[in-house]
Amino acid sequence: MRRIVISALAVVPLLLAGPAAAAPPAGGTPRPVRAVVETPALFDDAAGGDADADDPAIWVHPTDRGGTLVVAAAKNGGLRVYDLAGRERQAIPTPPAPGPDDEAGRFNNVDLVAGFRLGGRRVDLAVVTDRGRDQLRFYRIDPATRLLTDVTAPDVPFAFSRDQSEVNEQRTAYGLGTHVDPAGAAYAVVSRRSTSQVGTFRLVERAGRVSYRPVDRLTLPATFTLPDGTAWSPCTDPGDGPQVEGTVVDPDTGVVHLAQEKVGLWRTRLVGGRFAEAPRSVERVREYGVPAAFDPVADDCVTDHAADPGFGGRIAQDVEGLTIHRTGRFAGTLIVSSQGDDTFYTYDRRTGRPVGRFAVVDGAVDGSQECDGAAVVATGLPGFPGGLLVVHDGRETPGTPGADGAVRPATNFKFVDAGFLRRR
Repeated sequence: MRRIVISALAVVPLLLAGPAAAAPPAGGTPRPVRAVVETPALFDDAAGGDADADDPAIWVHPTDRGGTLVVAAAKNGGLRVYDLAGRERQAIPTPPAPGPDDEAGRFNNVDLVAGFRLGGRRVDLAVVTDRGRDQLRFYRIDPATRLLTDVTAPDVPFAFSRDQSEVNEQRTAYGLGTHVDPAGAAYAVVSRRSTSQVGTFRLVERAGRVSYRPVDRLTLPATFTLPDGTAWSPCTDPGDGPQVEGTVVDPDTGVVHLAQEKVGLWRTRLVGGRFAEAPRSVERVREYGVPAAFDPVADDCVTDHAADPGFGGRIAQDVEGLTIHRTGRFAGTLIVSSQGDDTFYTYDRRTGRPVGRFAVVDGAVDGSQECDGAAVVATGLPGFPGGLLVVHDGRETPGTPGADGAVRPATNFKFVDAGFLRRR
């Protein structure tokens, strides 16, 4: 397995060129859109099983569009499977800790692979990053029952860690995007938590189960030279690097979009499961270049907005969920979650040119705030004739009080008709 390390100096010309350099300032009113369905609240407390909604994927039933499913990661709450009415059909728990002092499973992101050859036939898989145990896990989707079955090989390797003690440090498999190349080989592009590393893994069959092997690795920059010649690094928790989470691979071109949360949106390309191009900056976060420091009392980064040198883009950190609204072989829209201002920016899928901005606002159900993951399909579905957009809502309202009277931490997913994406 080769490793590509991109130095800060190497990417400076890329950061100063293209759409990022000419990005208009944040402003204007985002287009309001409204969800028509929401899933039940998940509660991130002991009574709720520490379930925390994060990232969805949409599986379109091959013969009955009404049987389409939304498969979603809920961290310690495992996987949740919903129908088009937002009703939960299945809950899949995370695997237990391998030892008394080890981390249990924690499902972070999910994506799909269609037509994977397993046991002599083609099946569709839900692929999950288990950040608790630093592994990928795999679930076969049965079109007849619309249920998922675990088909993970018992001996799947760690994605990034050398041993269990390193797994317990939790620099583990985090963001995820899948890709099937023209030769039919299936890959997962996986980021590593608390670092700027991204790896690729080829999915393989092992005795009727699914495993994987590493193919390539890329390290995005952690320090940047600004246009005024000064050096800047994004503020993170002590000892951590600027991580990537949002990841999506264009199924037709192999272009990989990576969301480095406190830096911005990158793009590169896969060929044969390897990174074939140096990453190029598409757009930076607004806070790019702004001085910030970690405050141990507040246990958070404090940003000096008054000292903003003006080198940032439009996205309000963190840049999070990525998904592609595919309307033709090369036509469509890349959707990017701008978590810091509860909006989404859109880009031309082929050129990366900025094309719009929207927000999922209150309507029949409440809107989306602090969105992590998103998924979209352009296929018309019952109740969603323009296609389906599913977004995470990191602050489900109205609040639900617990036994002590305090509002319980709650999250869920919103279902939006995606027809508005065709009307710019």
